[in-house]
Amino acid sequence: MGDRPDRRDPHRDDAAAELAAPLLSTESFDDLLRGVAELSADLVGGASTASLTLAEGGRVITVAAADPVATRIDVHQYERGAGPCLLALHTATVVHVPDLRAERRWADFDALVLSHGLRSVLAVPLLVRGGAVGVLNLYARGDVGFDERDLRLAEALAAHAAVALTAALRTYDHVSLTDHLRAALTSRSVIDQAIGIVMARERCSADEAFDVLRRVSQQRNTKLRDVAADLVSAVAKPPGGGRPVPPGN
Repeated sequence: MGDRPDRRDPHRDDAAAELAAPLLSTESFDDLLRGVAELSADLVGGASTASLTLAEGGRVITVAAADPVATRIDVHQYERGAGPCLLALHTATVVHVPDLRAERRWADFDALVLSHGLRSVLAVPLLVRGGAVGVLNLYARGDVGFDERDLRLAEALAAHAAVALTAALRTYDHVSLTDHLRAALTSRSVIDQAIGIVMARERCSADEAFDVLRRVSQQRNTKLRDVAADLVSAVAKPPGGGRPVPPGN
């Protein structure tokens, strides 16, 4: 591979301000979180995709992602209670896995990530008062992965994201981290139910069912959780008040 394009120096004050400004100028909490993930995937040279994990009261959830692949990798870790994201969260330290082909700490994790053409993982904790409130997850393709410059920039992004997150929780009315996580967990539950319905009707895998829901979401220009809620509601409350139509009929 050729040399990477020159990137901003995260240690310069003007670069720090440039990174922080778009995060603090978003109009909603969801926009802020999505901005963190998308900005990270765009700015960190080795990153192919990125996501943002938040934690509260022992619960973890992916609250924003650059694409569905990052979310799937995150959820895999949550379901098994292990992985670089959770290690970074629990230890409040950066976890860098340069080559997953040589990594054996987390059962099945390497196979899942490699199946998406990704080879390297970088999990950077969002630190507030010395503790981790979340993690910036970065996933890379190819043999290069993340170099030292990427590591420094990811740490700078995570630091600014933590500041922006803290400021946002004070700024956006009637919003708290706990409230947002509760809403996100509810959405996740509804999506999981919808995936189950599609799996039963189409006799397909969970990944294929998720892709079906995602395509409908894109076609309708509607949020995935709303598509899922509509499907679950249609099955639970069929027209005419009769019994739900069995899957496949």
